[in-house]
Amino acid sequence: MDTEFQKAIEALAPWVGRKRITEDEIGRSHVRRIAAMLDLDPDAFTPGSALPPHWFTMFFPEAVPQSKIGPDGHPAPGVVLPPIPLPRRMGAGRRVDIRGRLRVGQPATKTAEVVSITPKLGRTGHIAVLTMRHTIETGGAVVAVDEFDAVYREAVPPGEKTTATPPQPAPTDGEWRSSLELTPALVFRYSAVTWNAHRIHYDADYSRTVEGYPTTVQNGGLTMQLMLDAALANTEAELTGFTARLTRPLWVGDGVTFSGKRDGDGAMTVWASDAEGALCAQMTLALG
Repeated sequence: MDTEFQKAIEALAPWVGRKRITEDEIGRSHVRRIAAMLDLDPDAFTPGSALPPHWFTMFFPEAVPQSKIGPDGHPAPGVVLPPIPLPRRMGAGRRVDIRGRLRVGQPATKTAEVVSITPKLGRTGHIAVLTMRHTIETGGAVVAVDEFDAVYREAVPPGEKTTATPPQPAPTDGEWRSSLELTPALVFRYSAVTWNAHRIHYDADYSRTVEGYPTTVQNGGLTMQLMLDAALANTEAELTGFTARLTRPLWVGDGVTFSGKRDGDGAMTVWASDAEGALCAQMTLALG
């Protein structure tokens, strides 16, 4: 790791511990759009209804002015997140503790805190891991604590393709399984309800020519949402937390298979695999 990169990361130390609070009304119209996107009955959610425990991730969007959006569609470096001197950002992992539920029409807040910025040297060059902690509160109580990692990487040289983790076969001992097509409309609607303008999810030309992907990239947040939906459809237990790790990209337009199995009392392992049977994401659910 070269000294210049190390110093650039060390210069971001004042960001660690910095907090930003975002308020949301948990409005019924937004809840209805989320429900429709997930093929649920929008009319089932009325004022005061408790939302599914993992839906807190689809609220509290950062309302960044258009003039402060960067070329990749994210807020420009330093506007919301630390100005890490690497241009490409992808989600990697998540650790979530769920203590309650949001309710339709009940205001809530998200406190976003920068936990750490860690430089590393990977197969493709310099990377940095940004760890954030989101604390969700409503009615004076903590609903969820969501700690997640985002990986920043170097730009792909012009004309070259990005490298991906070598495929590993997904487990084959699931007790249940379900499949879904990641249609462009589904991925677009998820980007819309989460106010995510990252261009790799909808701009195929940008995704190919700038970031070196073969096509548009499935949103990792949506992958985790769909994995949790599939898992909770196969248990009557309450979700109290989960850990997640994204291991390999999925592509918009492809099919994905979700599988899972109970791991004794109070736990379930869930995984997502692509059309070739490669493992793309894995979760461990805590169930009450």
